[in-house]
Amino acid sequence: MSLSSPLKVDGGSNIENLGLQNIQARIRMVLAFMLASLMPWVHSKPGFYLVLGSSNVDEGLRGYLTKYDCSAADINPIGSISKQDLCRFLRWAAGHLGYASLAEIEAAPPTAELEPIRSNYSQLDEVDMGMTYEELSVYGRMRKIFRCGPVSMFKNLCYKWGGRLSPSEVADKVKHFFKYYAINRHKMTVLTPSYHAESYSPEDNRFDLCQFLYNTRWPYQFRKIDDLVHDFDGGKPDLTKSTNLEISDSASHVGIGVVAAGSGDPNAGL
Repeated sequence: MSLSSPLKVDGGSNIENLGLQNIQARIRMVLAFMLASLMPWVHSKPGFYLVLGSSNVDEGLRGYLTKYDCSAADINPIGSISKQDLCRFLRWAAGHLGYASLAEIEAAPPTAELEPIRSNYSQLDEVDMGMTYEELSVYGRMRKIFRCGPVSMFKNLCYKWGGRLSPSEVADKVKHFFKYYAINRHKMTVLTPSYHAESYSPEDNRFDLCQFLYNTRWPYQFRKIDDLVHDFDGGKPDLTKSTNLEISDSASHVGIGVVAAGSGDPNAGL
């Protein structure tokens, strides 16, 4: 470890920085369970308290959580709720239930709060992940509901995002998502049980039967995406022949063309 602070913000390496964050994260879990055991005793009550988790479905999908941290609890009330829906609920509750402080919470940039704040640096979830929560909702629905792998998701997003992103930019986003989805998929085997309120939950104990070990390089799929980008040659792709169904995407409320895995109809085989 470096002689100075091993935190990245103070000049440390990525490995040192992540190691220290994981220590803090797992200590939070240990302390939460300790307090759950001791609080009834403090109040002269029998039994023990349950620990509630605080990881949402999008963080689980991306694997943006420390194994045995906030992902480890007795019950996770928001474990299968998307970040987008959570934000909408907070805004609604602030306006309709009179909890004004919830509006401030919703407006605050999402952060893991595991790195120190400096005058020129604050840790932000979406910067760490390399993708937005809105994008994660789109990836999650395409991956689970419409059974899209890297290639079919790339085709869909060229259709959906083609007005603002080039095929090359869409390819980079899809590759980035599937890389980290594959790297972190093993974390889904230990997610805390939750009420399934979202149809793209990645928790594999009861809801998602996808494998949990992948080749993180996706050699065939990424090569096929590169071939498609080359064929488009910077132009906007015409996918109308393979996108024969329009659905409503609840994350952004716009139509998207669907290219399900092995079928133009995502309902086939259900």
